Amino acid sequence: MKSDIQRINNIIGQLEGIKKMIENEKDCFEVIVQVKAVKSAMHSFASHYISEQLLGCINSCRKDEQKNTCKKLIKEIIN
Repeated sequence: MKSDIQRINNIIGQLEGIKKMIENEKDCFEVIVQVKAVKSAMHSFASHYISEQLLGCINSCRKDEQKNTCKKLIKEIIN
């Protein structure tokens, strides 16, 4: 969990940096590079977080716990 929070904080920091770059009218190429970096970081975080949550949910479902949560999660992934 701590690493998840750290990853989110890093992404927020990158976004704040992009905001400042745009406010200061920095070169568009530099901004685009940073936007792509945030996109990559967000994709990496989302993949990791979703995978971990799915594993936890599957394990809980096996133990007959949180079935409604598991159903909601599965519907969210499928849709």
